[in-house]
Amino acid sequence: MAVPAPRTSHRPLPGPPRTALVAAAVFLGAALAAVPARPAHAFTGDNHEDITRAALPWQPVTLTAMADARDGAINANDRRPYFDVGPLHCDNADYLAPRHAPGYPRTRDEATTELLACVRTSVARFRSAVRAADGLVDAGGTVRADQSDLSSPCAWEEKPGRAKCVLIEQLGRGWHQIEDFYAHSNWSDRAAPGPVGPANPPGLERTDVAPFLDIRRYSAMKDADWTREARERVPEDLATGCYPDFDSTGVKPADCDGRVSHNRDLNKDTAESARSRTDDDFRRATAGATAEITRQWNDFKAELLAAYPDHRRGAQMICALVHDDPAAACP
Repeated sequence: MAVPAPRTSHRPLPGPPRTALVAAAVFLGAALAAVPARPAHAFTGDNHEDITRAALPWQPVTLTAMADARDGAINANDRRPYFDVGPLHCDNADYLAPRHAPGYPRTRDEATTELLACVRTSVARFRSAVRAADGLVDAGGTVRADQSDLSSPCAWEEKPGRAKCVLIEQLGRGWHQIEDFYAHSNWSDRAAPGPVGPANPPGLERTDVAPFLDIRRYSAMKDADWTREARERVPEDLATGCYPDFDSTGVKPADCDGRVSHNRDLNKDTAESARSRTDDDFRRATAGATAEITRQWNDFKAELLAAYPDHRRGAQMICALVHDDPAAACP
């Protein structure tokens, strides 16, 4: 069995109890059994930080709460037990068409199902973040200083707390896997010279944001409806890598033999991985993730304005979120 590549540059931090994760991702059910310790597998915390800082025009303290490489909400999914759940990192959506690998052990439909399980986690977090924003201001649109204060650190434990902490956690946990999608997939890649196959998946060379990550739109739809729409938007040759973590059905592969491997073949979690050294694939992945989080942030702002129009409450929520001292900055 191959040794998993690191998902983050730090040792995994202790995570919340299993019940908290089940509440946030009920579709995983019994998948969250205890597993042996091992390094995680995503963009390193430093790379998540760089991408998030580049995408968000927030003030310094608030931005650090979201983006910090070790303690930011954007990296909370790399804590145990979250980092062992494939849909929280867009893992296991691996597939190769017959022209590239006859008899590949996964179908296009199976791969797309795993990808949509990843998207579903972000849709759920988006909906939760919109609800959490309601606590930032009162009924008349005045910022609640006690709920928007970051003078003490937030704890990313999926527990009730200050509204700003809850909101940042929901966004961070929803955006982490979206960033990971660009590192773990062949969306923006170029393949290495030579034959295409499991060890050298095709690259889609896309420079646009992924149309099936339209999280705001999906959040307003019934799950069955957006799932059907998103499935139709997935390209035939799209793949993310197989990783020995739990997929959406609770299956944890012992290894990824015969499949496109996250560790060996596809990840761009660091600039030193094999796929990152193909052409400029690492730069392409980070640029794609940055553009995606910029889109997600703009869509979230638009949703707050639409969902909370009375007394300009939505605008006040945005102001309270991005400013370090919103009680003074958002009169």
